[in-house]
Amino acid sequence: MSTATVHPVDEVLPAGKLTALGMQHVLVMYAGAIAVPLIVGRALKLTPDQVALLISADLFCCGIVTLIQAFGATQWFGIRLPVMMGVTFASVGPMVAMANQTGGTAGAQAIFGAIIGAGIISILIAPLVSRMLRFFPPVVTGTIIAVIGISLMRVGIGWAMGGPPTVAQIADPAFAKAVAAAKAAGQVVPVGPPPLIANPSYANLENLGIAMFVLVCILAITKYAKGFVSNIAVLLGIVIGGIVAVIAGKMNFDKVAKAEWFELITPFTFGPPTFDPVLIATMVLVMIVVMIESTGMFLALSDLTGKPINQKELSAGLRTDGLGTLIGGIFNTFPYTSFSQNVGLVGVTGVKSRYVCVAGGIILIVLGLIPKMAALVESLPTFVLGGAGLVMFGMVAATGIRILASVDYKSNRNNLYIVAISIGFGMIPLVAPRWTQHMNHSLHPLLESGILLTAISAVFLNLYFNGARGDGRDAVEAAKHAEA
Repeated sequence: MSTATVHPVDEVLPAGKLTALGMQHVLVMYAGAIAVPLIVGRALKLTPDQVALLISADLFCCGIVTLIQAFGATQWFGIRLPVMMGVTFASVGPMVAMANQTGGTAGAQAIFGAIIGAGIISILIAPLVSRMLRFFPPVVTGTIIAVIGISLMRVGIGWAMGGPPTVAQIADPAFAKAVAAAKAAGQVVPVGPPPLIANPSYANLENLGIAMFVLVCILAITKYAKGFVSNIAVLLGIVIGGIVAVIAGKMNFDKVAKAEWFELITPFTFGPPTFDPVLIATMVLVMIVVMIESTGMFLALSDLTGKPINQKELSAGLRTDGLGTLIGGIFNTFPYTSFSQNVGLVGVTGVKSRYVCVAGGIILIVLGLIPKMAALVESLPTFVLGGAGLVMFGMVAATGIRILASVDYKSNRNNLYIVAISIGFGMIPLVAPRWTQHMNHSLHPLLESGILLTAISAVFLNLYFNGARGDGRDAVEAAKHAEA
């Protein structure tokens, strides 16, 4: 009697393994997941309790949207790959600009209204975006995935350094005094970002040492451990790093003690949303950027897991980006996309089961409902995550390089131009982050994404040199044949 073979993506692991592997995914994405509500909440000048509510709502919605994407909900939603969903950083600039125009709860209502409108439109246009799959042969997908990994290395290195070299001085007495004097004199009130001050903990040698120790632990566990223990090398490395940080006095649990045990997430906590057509159009532009980036993530996961995706499946995945954004606007949070950090984790562990991300989604929901547990995870210093970030993000870049190895350069030297120029475009925001300062602000979401610049460059150069050859599924098959 023959039995159908279950693809590793659809394999259901034992509950204990799912929980540990799911927590590993959560730890990898947690810092990125809470960063956006912190930034936008402060830009809106919300109270600490309101910012905490944004964070809890964000984690709650991260979990819900992850469940929809990884597990699937009808044939219309969910790509059914090991995907973790989080708030996209592409939306930060426009939302901060909106917050600077109108702060407080009124600003929050305008932002959430724009998000809800953009989510609905994104659901409708997802099938159109998915038709671009045929424009992603190996030379395009490999280049995009390589740049995703290279771009993420900046994040991993930033974690290891303990944060940015400078930090915003939120309460600057001199700046506040200048504002007050201008108001009193009836003059134009000075505006602009708060001045930057040096971050004294940046590149602290002790912090760097702990980050490197985490990396060494991960490498040692990967080499000498077997089976399941080897698969959770990143989780174990982060836990060991956390213990070392506690012993060194660099991690405390004050936030855990102050946090509540339970907090229910309710829709429209900040009041009914307001719908501004211009703001909605701005967020739709952001979502188009998000969906193009998501296409690259999905193709990377397709290659890592060995499960080809077709246009219908890609459309379901992109449609979920829109649904997640709609859910985010309803539950007081922000636009959602697949987190590229977790793509790297799939490559590191070799665990392809989407049910691991389903478990991660459930953990995120619990963290959103139990602030004390969320505070425990939040207490983990970023430099502990830095050691793990180096290996995970490098794995994404290595996946892109592996795909590019299958590209024909001998009989078609034009492919070299596609790769070289597209990587160059992708590096612009990394090496010149202020290159858009003299351009229209409405273009910034497009031009500040190295991944999007690479995608646009690679697609158009491929069309210029090679024409519309093949589709995204061919990229996966070509990479497989190259390995064989």
